[in-house]
Amino acid sequence: MTLFSAALSPAQHERALTALAEKTFDLLVIGGGINGVGIALDAASRGLSVALVEASDLASGTSSRSSKLIHGGLRYLEQYDFKLVREALHERELMVTTLAPHLVKPVGFLYPLHEKLKERTYVGAGLALYDALRGFQRALPWHKHLSQKKISEIAPSLRLDIVTGGIQYFDAQVDDARHTMMIARTAAKHGAVIATGVRCQTIIKEGKRVVGASVKVNESNEVINVKSKTTVMAAGVWTDPLYDVMGLKPGYRVRMSKGVHIVLPKSAIKSESGIILKTSVSVLFIIPWGNRWIVGTTDTDFVADRNEPLASADDVQYIIDQANRVLDPKIKVEDVLGVFAGLRPLVSTTPDSPTTKLSREHVVDRPAPGFVSIAGGKYTTYRVMAQDAVDVAVPDLRRIVPESCTATLPIVGADGYQVLKNKVETLAQEYKLSNETVTHLLERYGSLIEDIFELIIENPQLRNPISSEALNIRAEIVYAATHEGARSIDDVISRRTRLSFELGDHGASIAQEVGSLIAPVLGWSASDQKKSVNLYLDQISRQEAALKAAKPKTKSKAS
Repeated sequence: MTLFSAALSPAQHERALTALAEKTFDLLVIGGGINGVGIALDAASRGLSVALVEASDLASGTSSRSSKLIHGGLRYLEQYDFKLVREALHERELMVTTLAPHLVKPVGFLYPLHEKLKERTYVGAGLALYDALRGFQRALPWHKHLSQKKISEIAPSLRLDIVTGGIQYFDAQVDDARHTMMIARTAAKHGAVIATGVRCQTIIKEGKRVVGASVKVNESNEVINVKSKTTVMAAGVWTDPLYDVMGLKPGYRVRMSKGVHIVLPKSAIKSESGIILKTSVSVLFIIPWGNRWIVGTTDTDFVADRNEPLASADDVQYIIDQANRVLDPKIKVEDVLGVFAGLRPLVSTTPDSPTTKLSREHVVDRPAPGFVSIAGGKYTTYRVMAQDAVDVAVPDLRRIVPESCTATLPIVGADGYQVLKNKVETLAQEYKLSNETVTHLLERYGSLIEDIFELIIENPQLRNPISSEALNIRAEIVYAATHEGARSIDDVISRRTRLSFELGDHGASIAQEVGSLIAPVLGWSASDQKKSVNLYLDQISRQEAALKAAKPKTKSKAS
C-alpha cells in the first residue's frame, strides 16, 4: 500500500493549496526547476514534511532549455576543475544505471582532429582522464581513437580536407523537462506537497528568523501564508529579484548567461554520432535527438526579460558558423526548424568577468536563521546540490535528521523498466501499437507505461498519434494533465512533450486538439481553452518575430 500518490492531478493541486494554508512544514522549497524538485525529494525521502511552490510550471525556466546532456563537462578539464568533473561523472553513471535508466541514455560524440600527432596525444590524454575520473562504475564505453577513414564512415558530413581523424567518447542525454517533472512526482510519492502556479511574494519573519513565506495563487489571486521551520530558495535566475523583495543580503549574485540552441532535421547532417567542436572560448555540441539534431550552445551575458529569453538572428548565425567550420555540405539558416533559449544562473562575485569564465560550481548560502538559498552548478549534479542544500537547512529543525538516501532512490518509472524493455514486441501486439511507439513510451514513462495503457483501454482512440511528424500518441496528452501536473497547452507542448521544437510548425497545428483533450480533465470552459491556445500561439509568434527582427550584424562573440 502506497501512503502517497505520484500523480500530479488537478485534485492533487487543490489538496496542495489546502495543505499550504493549513499545515506547518519542516521545509518549504521555492522554485520548481531541477534543483528545487531535487531538494524536495531529498528532504521528503529523509522523512521531513515538505512543500514546494513554483510560480509557473515545473522546469519552465532553465531546466527545460538545457543542452539535454548529462555529462561531466569535458571542457572543465582544461580549467583543471577535476572535482566538478569527477562529481558529475559519478552522477552520470548513477542516473544511467540506477536512478533514471528509462530517461537518461548513453550518447556518443566524435571529437574531430585536425592534426596528426600532437593534437591526438593531447585530446586522447584528456579523454583518458575523463573516462578515469568516473571511478569504478563503467556504464558507458571507454573512448576510442578513430582513423580518418572510420570518421568518414561514421560522419560523412565532416570535411575530410581538414579532419584527419578523431576520437569517439560517450556521455548521456535526457529530456530535461520530463526528468525534472518525474523527480517532482517522485517527491510527491514520498509525501512532498507540490504546488505549481504559486508565486512567492516574500518571506515571513519572527525577529530575525524566517518562519515561512507569503505566496500568491496565480489563478485565484489568493494569498497564502505558508508556515515552515526552514525555507530553501532554489530560484535560479529569479534569485536576485527575490532576494531584493525579501530584504535579505545574499552572499553572492547571480549572473545570467544566455544559451541558445537550434534544431535541425536529421537530413541536414549525415552522421551516426554526435559531434563536439572546440570553439575559441568554449565548445559546440551537435547532438542527435530522435529525427532531429540539436546544435548549441552560446554563452553570453543576458540583461533583458528573464521571463522570456529569446534567441536573436546573431545567436543562430553564430551556431551555424561554428558548425560549418567542419561540415560539408554546410547548414543554412533555412534548415533551422526551431530555436530555444535558456538562461544559466551563474554565481558571480566579479561583475566584469565573461560568463564563459564563471565557475559551474554551486553555492549554498544561509543569510538568516531558517533560510537557505542555492545557485550555480550544473544540471547533472542536481542531486549533490540538493543534498548540500538540505544538509545546510536541517540544523534549523533542531532535531536529528537522517542522512540523504537519494543516491540509491530510483525515480518513478525506473523500477521494472528493464523487464518491460524485454517485452516490447508482446506489449505492441497486446495494445495494437508499433514496436517503435512502445519503445518511445517506455523511454518517457518507464514502468508507468501501464498508466498509458489503461487510458488506451478506456478509449482506444487515444492510441492514435497526435501528429504525423511525431511518435507521441493522444493518450500522452491526456496523461500530461491527469498525472503530470500540466495546466496549460504550453505545459503540454513545450515541456511534457517536446513537440514545440520537434514539429516543423512548433506545435501550432496541434494546439487546438491538445486543448480539446485536456479541457475535460482541467474543467475548462470553451473560453478557457481558447485563451490557453491563444497564449501558446502568441508565444510562438514572439520567438519567430525576434528571429526575423534581429538581422545578423557582426559575428557574435557567443560561445
